[in-house]
Amino acid sequence: MRHIEVTAYPNAGKEVVREEGGVLKVWVTEPAEKGRANKAICRAVAKFFGIAPSCVELERGGSSRRKVMRIVC
Repeated sequence: MRHIEVTAYPNAGKEVVREEGGVLKVWVTEPAEKGRANKAICRAVAKFFGIAPSCVELERGGSSRRKVMRIVC
């Protein structure tokens, strides 16, 4: 199991994932309402690492811009 720190940028113009200083910066097009952005962030992180989206879980920061994701596969 691995933990990843993420800074989220919901409601962006396009989906981008970039690593800066050990933190993933993730821009997603989904708005931050009803968990839609969190699900999109999980999918984007999975795509970045080349793993299944079901392998990425939100551990902390559900309503915060700073999140901790857990890789379980």
